[in-house]
Amino acid sequence: MPSDTRSSGTTHGTAHTPGPAELPVPVRLLQLVTGGWLAQAVSAAAELGLADALAAGPRSVRDIADATKTHAPSVHRLLRACADIGLFEEHDEQVFSLTELGEALRDDSPTSLRHFAIWTGLPAERHAWAGLADAVRTGRTAFADVLGTPVWDYLGEHPDVLTVFDKAMTEASRQIISPVVAAYDFGAFGTVVDVGGGRGALLAAVLAAYPGTRGVLYDRPEVIASAGEPLRAAGVADRVDLVGGDFFDAVPEGGDAYVLSNIIHDWDDDLSRRILGNCRDALADGGRVLLVEAVLPDRPRPAPTVSLMDLDMLVVAGGRQRTAAEFDTLLGQSGLKLSRIVPGGHCAVVEAVRA
Repeated sequence: MPSDTRSSGTTHGTAHTPGPAELPVPVRLLQLVTGGWLAQAVSAAAELGLADALAAGPRSVRDIADATKTHAPSVHRLLRACADIGLFEEHDEQVFSLTELGEALRDDSPTSLRHFAIWTGLPAERHAWAGLADAVRTGRTAFADVLGTPVWDYLGEHPDVLTVFDKAMTEASRQIISPVVAAYDFGAFGTVVDVGGGRGALLAAVLAAYPGTRGVLYDRPEVIASAGEPLRAAGVADRVDLVGGDFFDAVPEGGDAYVLSNIIHDWDDDLSRRILGNCRDALADGGRVLLVEAVLPDRPRPAPTVSLMDLDMLVVAGGRQRTAAEFDTLLGQSGLKLSRIVPGGHCAVVEAVRA
């Protein structure tokens, strides 16, 4: 492994760090195979609230340990490792401060992915990924094989894990909402139905941007029972109907647009066709079905975040990320026709009309 590059000055990271092309192949491969250690360190830092402890400014290891109720020598080791990957900055006398990247682990940051980081380090997610090779051999979802039950049943049986998962999905959704709302014109629709819309963050942003539009938030009854805070915070709750149900059975009728944000990627083609077919049947004349999804490239080119998301779908949910051509086929099999794909940051809006 490369030697430690921490300097003896007031901060570390000032010494030259070899770029990937300069490192020997075994070292580069070692960095890849130990990437899970890096992710677990980030998850632990998120779970322990280290970024929140540094929100007011630099602090000593002892102060951080007291604030986070951790073992000082051990938290120093974690802070040091996280400083090496850019989350924190290490100063003399065992003092650490927060970096711009580390701000995204603060609970109250507008760019927060703290709970998403915690989720990726929980045994449920981590153990499921240990079954990736078997999932590739068999085509079966690893989560059920490793944990003994499908992910949605597992979450229902473990409310503490479900709480983290819901917060993680809310954080991830928050990061894609603004680019999608900026990229796609929702103003042409009288009523937007957010299918599987959780607590309503995406619908709140759409309605805030388009005052003439009404909305329907549709999700499982237990989700709808605690939904709506983003709608109230955005001042649009009076333009929204909250409806509980199962999108495998039906969706509310008469909407001009049915939005499914990162829903279809959770399911295989058969179950996706059921959901999409229900949206098609409920669609008002001239309406649209809008899938907010990270789209895989049709031709070979690097897309590491999306391709890893695709593996996560294989491991955890049994779904998949899809290319434009695969969406075209799936929509066609569901009585819909792909009309266009509108880029919107990390995700795109895959637009379809009734065939």
